[in-house]
Amino acid sequence: MNNNKTKAEQMLKTAQLRVTQQRLDILKILLGAKTPLNREQITEMLGKNGPNKVTIYRILERLFNKGLVHKAFVGDRTWHYELAHNCTVDQCHPHFICNNCGKVTCLYDIHFPLVEGLGENFIFQRQKIIIEGIGPECSAGFFKT
Repeated sequence: MNNNKTKAEQMLKTAQLRVTQQRLDILKILLGAKTPLNREQITEMLGKNGPNKVTIYRILERLFNKGLVHKAFVGDRTWHYELAHNCTVDQCHPHFICNNCGKVTCLYDIHFPLVEGLGENFIFQRQKIIIEGIGPECSAGFFKT
């Protein structure tokens, strides 16, 4: 976890943000996460001695505005946060959502072309792809012979 602290410190310094313990703690959680996390999950992982929900939200929004994290909307009416290093300015990597258990999987190795032909009245800002279906853990029973 000390390596994550060093990475988190460097990320904050590069983004010209003050290095605070609360920001470090949140970035360390995101550095160790394998999937996007919502604010409730981050709050739970920080524990009783962590900042309150409003402070966590403000920190996440600040990290988002500085381009350190991305927001992934995965269908449960809440933002999930993840580090931005796996995405480009125009496109975030796709996410797969299991309709059976709700697990979100990041699909780093799958790429989609950027949308074309929107027309002159549309202003393209960012493309996000969500794929829904049954994930590997839940589909195992479907393929038994």
